[in-house]
Amino acid sequence: MVWVFLIFLTQPGIKAQEECGVASLNTKIVGGENATAGSWPWQVSMHYTGFHICGGTVINTEWVLTAAHCIISPNTSDYRLYFGKQTQSGSNPNEVNRTVSQIIVHPEYNMGALFNNDIALMKISSPITYNTYIKPVCLAANGSLFYNGTNVWGTGWGRLSKDEPNVAYDVLQEVEIPVIGNKLCDCIYTTYNLNNITSAMICAGVSGKGICQGDSGGPIQYKQGTRWIQTGIASFGIPCAIVDWTWTVDFAVPSLKALS
Repeated sequence: MVWVFLIFLTQPGIKAQEECGVASLNTKIVGGENATAGSWPWQVSMHYTGFHICGGTVINTEWVLTAAHCIISPNTSDYRLYFGKQTQSGSNPNEVNRTVSQIIVHPEYNMGALFNNDIALMKISSPITYNTYIKPVCLAANGSLFYNGTNVWGTGWGRLSKDEPNVAYDVLQEVEIPVIGNKLCDCIYTTYNLNNITSAMICAGVSGKGICQGDSGGPIQYKQGTRWIQTGIASFGIPCAIVDWTWTVDFAVPSLKALS
């Protein structure tokens, strides 16, 4: 299913936000299994015309961060965002949902390389209220460092393997994987004759663990002290759940500042 990696941050390391990155119900130490309700309160499920297609993260009461390639239509009415969701079917007592009023795709998406700056923002129709199951994630600060071998966490409802049907997995999944250096990652992708890994990207994964269809747009996160910090956005892999990479949130910061 899901994946991925993270980083060590330089101090201060966190982009200023109110009460971000606190998940009081998260007690997990290892991953690759079902996530318990409330473990990742910033996790968003993006539905397009009624079906889950991507993940996202709560960054404040009005905005969700996701991947640009998840925006498959410019029509805001085609999307609905779900917060506090645990399963794609059945009862979700902590869930709320919102329609989308505005979409902003990174102006340099796909510039220089395929999936470069794979970042987008979605403004919801009315603000959400924070509670134990719905909270914002902290964003990595400009200048944060990403070290090879650092373990990070990925979360999402994507397929559990490349051989499964292209539908959302029912229960939110979590997995811990190591960061892979960009030079090694680029060599791997070159072997597959795929696009180059740019400085705007960060790779992570291990054999059999990584992102897959349905995980895109979700967070790559790391716990610093008592707070969880988003350092990347799930983007693509070759094939899924083998070796994966994501974007560093640092490259989204200019767009986020433009909204303030």
